[in-house]
Amino acid sequence: MALNILVVDDSAVVRAVISKTLKLAGIPVGELYQAANGKEALEILNDNWVDLVFSDINMPVMGGVEMIEKMSADGLLKTIPVVVVSTEGSATRIEQLKSRGISAYIRKPFTPELVRKVVDDIIGRQDEE
Repeated sequence: MALNILVVDDSAVVRAVISKTLKLAGIPVGELYQAANGKEALEILNDNWVDLVFSDINMPVMGGVEMIEKMSADGLLKTIPVVVVSTEGSATRIEQLKSRGISAYIRKPFTPELVRKVVDDIIGRQDEE
């Protein structure tokens, strides 16, 4: 089953790296959407079916935390798993994000194996529900 994935990061280079990593990890990607900030991401989410979101935290216009909060307040969007990809990795910060409903946290730099495991864990959980 191919997944529609949204990659949200203010760096085009990081978006490209995540996209390439998904391919290297052997994850079946259908549509791959990209957004430079949370505001763009929410517009894409409102217009397209997305199975999984990879998002940075610190971005201009609207950061990842605000985007996650807006998704959580929306009946349909709150069901979409969000994986935070960031260099910011304090245990406190990760706990805060998990309490806000993120599905997983990946610290930069990351490996295709780690991305594969995270996606398998999330999609596997969805299949069991």
